[in-house]
Amino acid sequence: MRLNYPPNVRIVSVPCTGRVDMIHLLKAIETGADGVYVAGCMEGECHFRNGNIKAKRRVMAVKRILQDVGLEPERVEMFNVSASDGPRFAAIAREMTERIRALGPSPLRGSEECVAWMEAG
Repeated sequence: MRLNYPPNVRIVSVPCTGRVDMIHLLKAIETGADGVYVAGCMEGECHFRNGNIKAKRRVMAVKRILQDVGLEPERVEMFNVSASDGPRFAAIAREMTERIRALGPSPLRGSEECVAWMEAG
C-alpha cells in the first residue's frame, strides 16, 4: 500500500521518538521549517518503555518556548499512531500540512540567521 501524503512532508526516521531532542525540533524551526511534528507509537506501546512519553514532554516544552519567543506553538505537535496504521499516518501528515498552511510561512524563513545556517550546512 502506497501512502499518499503531501510532498512537503520530510520524514526523519529515528529508532524511537525518545531520541528526538528539543534541539532537533528547535533547530528545524530556527532554520526555516514552517512546522514540525513527531509521530510516535501509541502510549503504553513503546518498545523502549517510555520514549514516546519523553518525546511528548519535549514537544510540550518546545511549544512553550515558541510561545515565549512569539511564534505559534501550533507549529510543533506530537501524534501517537500505530506503526501498522499507514492511513492514519498519512491523514496526520495532511492535517499538519493544513494547519501550517493556515498559520502561514514561518517568520524565520529567509532570515539572515536561517540563510547563514543553510549555507554553512
